[in-house]
Amino acid sequence: MFYYIYILRSLKNNSLYIGYTADLKKRFYRHNAGLNKATKPFIPYQLIHYEAFLNRVDAKRREVYLKSGWGIKSIHKMLERYFI
Repeated sequence: MFYYIYILRSLKNNSLYIGYTADLKKRFYRHNAGLNKATKPFIPYQLIHYEAFLNRVDAKRREVYLKSGWGIKSIHKMLERYFI
């Protein structure tokens, strides 16, 4: 089984949401269906990036890093052409 970290971009206000899950398709559906309290006000979302990991601990560690200041900077660097 894989674990995924993912980055969503709100099409409403261009904000980013970073999360992790074992079922990426189901989780993406739940975000866009308004079933997640944190993301409901900003639907719809577009999946702009994801990474797969073989264990949950590595995925969670990557999620925590991406939510940090250095992580946000690396997201913008990694996806700089997307944000132009």
